[in-house]
Amino acid sequence: MALISRPAAPRGDIQAIGREARMMDPPTMEQHSLGRSIILHLLPGAVLTLVFALAAPPMIAAGYPSMLALLLAILVALIPLEIGYLVYQGRRMRGRNTLEGVVVYREAMPAPRVVAFAVLLILWAGVVFAIGAPLETVIQQALFGWLPEWFSFGSFTDHLTDYSRPVLLVTAAALVVLNGFAGPIVEEMYFRGYLLPRISRFGRWAPVINITLFSIYHFWSPWQVITRIVGLLPLAFTVYRKRNIYIGMLAHVLLNLIGVLLTAGLVLSLD
Repeated sequence: MALISRPAAPRGDIQAIGREARMMDPPTMEQHSLGRSIILHLLPGAVLTLVFALAAPPMIAAGYPSMLALLLAILVALIPLEIGYLVYQGRRMRGRNTLEGVVVYREAMPAPRVVAFAVLLILWAGVVFAIGAPLETVIQQALFGWLPEWFSFGSFTDHLTDYSRPVLLVTAAALVVLNGFAGPIVEEMYFRGYLLPRISRFGRWAPVINITLFSIYHFWSPWQVITRIVGLLPLAFTVYRKRNIYIGMLAHVLLNLIGVLLTAGLVLSLD
């Protein structure tokens, strides 16, 4: 049987096709409608904020900081909701408790490159958050001054001497575990590993949509929406381009840990 040969594509075209193929998600990748994506982005944050708002007053009355109520909400609401939904999708897709095919963007990358990208993302976000802090204060006072003082993280560090040392140590430890590690890892799996690929049909707008909704999802600190979008957009875009959620995980964990360790340092410095 004769075989019909085709002219070989120029090497430059082959490389371009290869790059384009790597940029495409699998053809079987489920795409969410914009409405569904908005709900899945925002619902966990709404539930967490509700749990926080309900738990904070009684905890404050019992002598605990509102920060501990927020950490409790991460433990009992945010993590179970986001991990639970991923496991549910795994059972729906595979019939068993597996995240294979659910959490994607896990292309192999040398560890030094992952670290290098993460460091650059942290530096950018750190500068943005530092510059944006005065704007956050203005927004908080102008638009959210009606919220109780305990709604703000600053109420914890401003009143450290109001709490016993054991309470402070428990809060600092919970900050490290939940806000430093567990929370950001789960969020990256859910937001960048699951939700972002499901809106990849929007192309370069996908990271913009993802990080905008992720910023709004932090209903417990709405005055930070603008700085979060500007500070974290490169993170979402890098994960999207490199198809590697580990970059986002490492950057998110280290960024949170910087703030957490500064707070822990204040706690430990008290007599």
